[in-house]
Amino acid sequence: MTSLRTSAALAAGAVTLAGCATVTNPNPADPIEGFNRTMYQINDTVDRAVLTPVAKGYRFVLPQPARDSVTNFFSNIGDVYNVVNNLLQLEITAAAQDLMRLTINTVFGVGGLVDFATPAGLPKHSQDFGVTLGKWGVPPGPYLVLPILGPSTIRDTAGLVGNMYIDPTTYVNPAWVSYTLYGVRVVNTRANLLDASDLLAAAALDPYSFTRDAYLQRRRYLISGGAAGKAALPNYEDETPGGKPALPNYEEEAPASGASAAPMPASGAAAAPQAPASGDMTSAPTPASAPAAAPQGAPLPLHVPIPGSLPFKH
Repeated sequence: MTSLRTSAALAAGAVTLAGCATVTNPNPADPIEGFNRTMYQINDTVDRAVLTPVAKGYRFVLPQPARDSVTNFFSNIGDVYNVVNNLLQLEITAAAQDLMRLTINTVFGVGGLVDFATPAGLPKHSQDFGVTLGKWGVPPGPYLVLPILGPSTIRDTAGLVGNMYIDPTTYVNPAWVSYTLYGVRVVNTRANLLDASDLLAAAALDPYSFTRDAYLQRRRYLISGGAAGKAALPNYEDETPGGKPALPNYEEEAPASGASAAPMPASGAAAAPQAPASGDMTSAPTPASAPAAAPQGAPLPLHVPIPGSLPFKH
């Protein structure tokens, strides 16, 4: 028996050391990629062997309306996270919206089983203590794959402790009820992600890298409040008092002296030479800088913009 335990411990250590091997193209945000890939494989194995079959059985037994009610119930508990964390982030308007959502769905939605707040126009936020730490300037640290829990960072792992104290189900007694609620939440969440996991397995060449990059990008988006994505969009409109794009002026500017521009000649006629100031009508040649008017039907030069067109649009 002792030799069997020793062999199992050596095998586990060998797998861990193999996972910690040097990565060919390391990612700066993932300095311990070898360990993370090993943990990802372990989590994936447990997911395929346990969580996925349980989630499929859960979807088979419970009809869609019942699963929606369970999702709404835990989403309503999530609004407690949102209220507290938005207050910690000094987002007073968002915190007020979350509190209104929590009140409406708890009172009129039978404890959150029915979501009345979303159709009423109250937005659903996604906050946790890890996002709060990020908004207060705490760096994320290395990417980290946790056992069972999956993708995280050093900062988000520390935020899990804060989430535990914020979660109302932590204080439910007796303890087995709290654990049961947590288990139902995990299974329900996994059931909701079955289609997404199938798409990931079919589309991603490297599911680990795809999951890591998607997680880090999502966390950056939550911390920046979407400002990074908005800043990346170009602004094709000039800032005008009316808020409308300024139209280009295709008319020739009037001379500085205030004289009006000479009228255009009749169609097909050459431009008439300007009369000399001295009155001598025979000695004044036609100025070389005044070209003849283009005949009717001649194409416009390529550099002349067409009214109503936008740049770089075909």
